[in-house]
Amino acid sequence: MKRLTRLPGRMASRLLPFRRASRAQAQRDALPAFAVPAGAIETLPDPAAYRARLLAEIAAAERRIVIVALYLEDDDGGREVLDALYAAKARQPALEIAVFVDWHRAQRGLIGKARSEGNAGMYRAWARERGDGVAIYGVPVQSRELFGVLHLKGMVIDDAVLYSGASLNNVYLARHGRYRLDRYHLLRHAPLADAMVEYVQRVFLGSTAVARLNVPLVPSTPSLLPAIRTLRQQLAVAQYAVPHDEVPGADDVAVTPLAGFGRTDNTLNDTLLALLASARERVVLLTPYFNLPRPVRAAIGLLLRRGCTVEIMVGDKVANDFYIPPGEPFRTIGVLPYLYESNLRRFARVHQKHLASGQLVLHLWKHADNSFHLKGLFIDHDVAVLTGNNLNPRAWALDLENALVLHDPHGHLRAQHAAEWAALRRHATRLRDHHALDTVRDYPAPVRKLLRRLKGVRLDRLANRLL
Repeated sequence: MKRLTRLPGRMASRLLPFRRASRAQAQRDALPAFAVPAGAIETLPDPAAYRARLLAEIAAAERRIVIVALYLEDDDGGREVLDALYAAKARQPALEIAVFVDWHRAQRGLIGKARSEGNAGMYRAWARERGDGVAIYGVPVQSRELFGVLHLKGMVIDDAVLYSGASLNNVYLARHGRYRLDRYHLLRHAPLADAMVEYVQRVFLGSTAVARLNVPLVPSTPSLLPAIRTLRQQLAVAQYAVPHDEVPGADDVAVTPLAGFGRTDNTLNDTLLALLASARERVVLLTPYFNLPRPVRAAIGLLLRRGCTVEIMVGDKVANDFYIPPGEPFRTIGVLPYLYESNLRRFARVHQKHLASGQLVLHLWKHADNSFHLKGLFIDHDVAVLTGNNLNPRAWALDLENALVLHDPHGHLRAQHAAEWAALRRHATRLRDHHALDTVRDYPAPVRKLLRRLKGVRLDRLANRLL
């Protein structure tokens, strides 16, 4: 009965996902936040700098290291990080180290490769050789990977928070000449770091669904199903502990950590929509996979009707991490970049008037054979959202996501944000109209064939929601 009485409100929130700008601005200003000195926030310029800083922070750690990432890969990049963790523990035996990765992703091989025990095999081998000093946990957000993963981000090393949407492998860490571009920020603030660690300890370590992966005996997924259901219920309401009475001073930036999980009553989703609705002049949206949730598309449409400038940066299809170059064996997963490009083409066609006037600007990023993994928002000149959220239907409803909202009314970070945005645009081209994008007729034959099959049974819509 309670769900039925709340149905009209939920339907209205989906159909009208935005509030009047003034109300949204009031909601933004009322967000509880940590008062972080502006000088304690640093934007790192590129993957190489991110890798160097991560390794340096690990080497200098004295009390705690808590890493949360989708995966820590069994390759040179992942092993370098794991080696640094074990070395830090050997140097400082009292150091507490915990790594949290997605349960399902850790126990399978790479897509298109032979079956294997996945990254967890490496974790167990290293624990046998080097001891039990680095605890690696698998977090099963859903019963199957297809239905959602641990997409929470953030690494806490002593009192520093290193935040990026990147996971830990060769390409994210710019090993061997290629990189996958993300965003990288360092915030040195003990209360913020404490809050992010407390969430992990309360929600993950407090759940019987979360088990060690680098031990000899690992429970099976079926045996954890009841605990996974309970964990999902907890994730739907869990939030970071943020002070409600802390007032940022003139030299501070208000930083609010948020978590989100599930289709309804998702605090992170609701806040992102409120932030979009609060925009007065300008919004910059970054997403690696152009497949915006319906509420975000509606919010963007309202912003354009209100006269705001909207800039969207997305990777070219060849910069998508699922792209398969011509000449290599085609696999079904390789259709995704073409699905995303088709979405972008439709969006550009619908908004051709705004593209022509310059009110809507679409940036396509491409740099050699590197890939694009940026996410986040810039709103006007005083709000930035750091997140691992891909801003797609999967992130909106299935994955466990988080974000840091930076509210900077005094403009301390404006130069950093401007420099970051300028650097991102160096390898981007502006899309003038939808005709600049390829059509299905231009795609390779295997892609054309698969797209026709998908659309014939309307599975393309399902793929957009799940992948």
